[in-house]
Amino acid sequence: MDIDFIKTYYPMYIDAMILTVKIAFIGILLSIVIGILCSIINIMKIKGLNTIVSIYIELSRNTPLLIQLFFLYFGFPKLGIVLSSESCGIIGLAFLGGSYMAEAFRSGIENVSKVQYESALSLGMTKVQMFSHIILPQAFSTSIPVICANIIFLIKETSVFSAVALADLMFVAKDLIGIYYKTDEALLMLVIAYLIILLPISIICSLIERRVRYAGFGNTSTISGQ
Repeated sequence: MDIDFIKTYYPMYIDAMILTVKIAFIGILLSIVIGILCSIINIMKIKGLNTIVSIYIELSRNTPLLIQLFFLYFGFPKLGIVLSSESCGIIGLAFLGGSYMAEAFRSGIENVSKVQYESALSLGMTKVQMFSHIILPQAFSTSIPVICANIIFLIKETSVFSAVALADLMFVAKDLIGIYYKTDEALLMLVIAYLIILLPISIICSLIERRVRYAGFGNTSTISGQ
């Protein structure tokens, strides 16, 4: 193990790690927004939009992120749309993650007791008020384990961004291996970098799940008085 090599090149991994976290954060945030909108459209069965959402979810979940990135990076320029590597990464992650988040929120919304809908409507709430104040908070709490799993999954999916010339962690590792043939050192730093990103998120998610479970959030039988 070449310690001097690690000392020399670990700053490159720090820069790549910051870039990876930035893109992952924006992409995941957008995927949550997309997921909420899609799940509401599916649950409310909005004619026309419901079909579009279903097609989007099937297309997104059944195509690899790498293919989606290739389409954005190499295909869009043929249509006159040129996107930067960072933009492709964010859009690709949001496109993929949105479908997974949509399914997570959909299952959470379906787990909310029908009594909650009836009670909200009987109080004179509009559908928008009902979803924003009653349904979505409960659905979000019951969906937290799946949302957390999706977040970790999407962060790990950033490892394919190097295919579109994005200087992320995998790009740096492959570059150093190709130039200096220091495979063990480059991969060790790669593993450590992903652990630094993912381990705290995994711990935080576990704590949130326990707190939600302890508080009884999302327990529709308790909420509805059953």
